[in-house]
Amino acid sequence: MTVQTWLEHFGVAVSAISGVLAARGKRVDLFGVLVLALVTAFGGGTVRDVLVGDLPVVWIRQPAFLLNATAIALITFFARRIRELPRSVLLVADAFALALFTIVGTRTGVALDFAPPVAVLLGVITGVAGGIVRDVLTGEVPLVFQPQIYLYATAALTGATAFVTLLHWWPNQAALTVICTVLILGMRLAGIRLKLSLPVLDSEEMKR
Repeated sequence: MTVQTWLEHFGVAVSAISGVLAARGKRVDLFGVLVLALVTAFGGGTVRDVLVGDLPVVWIRQPAFLLNATAIALITFFARRIRELPRSVLLVADAFALALFTIVGTRTGVALDFAPPVAVLLGVITGVAGGIVRDVLTGEVPLVFQPQIYLYATAALTGATAFVTLLHWWPNQAALTVICTVLILGMRLAGIRLKLSLPVLDSEEMKR
């Protein structure tokens, strides 16, 4: 398998885990949990593929991704029934998914010869769209729209921008994939740990 395929499989796995963990406290049955896992795993990639006209979408072309997500979701579901997992596990799994899928989406944009800004946008969309759908289905405000998101979309944007920028001077996609994935993951985890966030523009009513 190619580096891109390995990245996508790893991203699908950790996204499926975060989808299962997001169902905690929602009284969702096994079928509902599988739905959450699958939309989290494939939401971003599906939006990306539809936008660029790469159809059928990747998980239809390669059913191994679907089997991966389903198997990991089932394992996580039954493991979760045996042992309680802290919310931090969800945040860490989501951070890994964000980092992996952002770089996968950016690499896709580069491979299709899109302009650098478009490749960056595809990366960010691939990274955040699955989590948005998951949070909407569970009745939560999506992480990317919460006031204290701790460098969520910022980390994705930074990593994707670094990838396309450095690629001009150092055309080694394998090395840049590792470096920029670690960059996104590090920024996101540091943001969670240190509660780092961008400034918020308060309304006049909030200041009163």
